[in-house]
Amino acid sequence: MHKLILAFIGFFMAMGMAFAAVDLNTADQAALDGLKGIGPVKAKAIADERAKNGPFKNLDDVQARVKGIGPATVAGWKKDGSAVVGGGGAAAPKSDAKADAKADKKSDKKVDKKADKKAAKADAKADSKADAKTDAKSEKK
Repeated sequence: MHKLILAFIGFFMAMGMAFAAVDLNTADQAALDGLKGIGPVKAKAIADERAKNGPFKNLDDVQARVKGIGPATVAGWKKDGSAVVGGGGAAAPKSDAKADAKADKKSDKKVDKKADKKAAKADAKADSKADAKTDAKSEKK
């Protein structure tokens, strides 16, 4: 009985893996080749297009950018959920740009503070010299 339960569990796990969606923005050629309607040539074309022009925005974008991927293929992916477009989208660079801008602003503040301190020291030194000259003139008279 124990073996039968393990066999069922193994079967359902294997079926779950068989129906897992392939992310067109991260999958390698072998995974792309496993998609319905995609052979090795189209798998290479998808990978090459993605490498050349960046990640796909959605499944329709794949159809528009990759020669040989037609509406029937995309409709099949949408129907059975075998392909998705995720990971590798533009959100990550956006947050990096935001972090970079924040770091630049912080750095600029540090530079400004240093420049202000330097200017204040120079002003104090100039004031001190001016005061010394005034004192020297006063003593002469």
